[in-house]
Amino acid sequence: MPDAVPSSAAVSARMSKQGSRDTAPEIAVRRLLHAAGLRYRVNAPVPGMARRTIDIVFPRVKIAVFLDGCFWHGCPEHATHPKSNAEWWRAKLDKNMARDVETTEHLTATGWTVLRFWEHERPDDVAQRIATLVMFVRTRTGEGSAGGRIALTE
Repeated sequence: MPDAVPSSAAVSARMSKQGSRDTAPEIAVRRLLHAAGLRYRVNAPVPGMARRTIDIVFPRVKIAVFLDGCFWHGCPEHATHPKSNAEWWRAKLDKNMARDVETTEHLTATGWTVLRFWEHERPDDVAQRIATLVMFVRTRTGEGSAGGRIALTE
């Protein structure tokens, strides 16, 4: 990747403050899952991969959930392409997407189920899909239940 040279001090300051965890979509989905009686870990390390974390983890049933930001992870609907420093940004974002694929492939190869969602998806839809899968796997494997409170939709 070309040397990282910020296009301006303002851009550099803004990007350095960009949160990478506990984003609004993550918190919204976690609240819904918790209210449904599901318990999970947050920002857990990816087993066997240094410096990578999983947003929401159900370790006993080996389900890893990622809530990807549209800009940083290349959403096909909402990704934008900066005009300043375009070559550097393209390389940076391509590297992010390649890392996502590598992480998913690594987890899948080691027996994990990986769920990826975009930040623009409705939290209640995301939480419902996660909860349904977790409960299905728990039922199949005899891992117990979430107190019987799976109803996320009204």
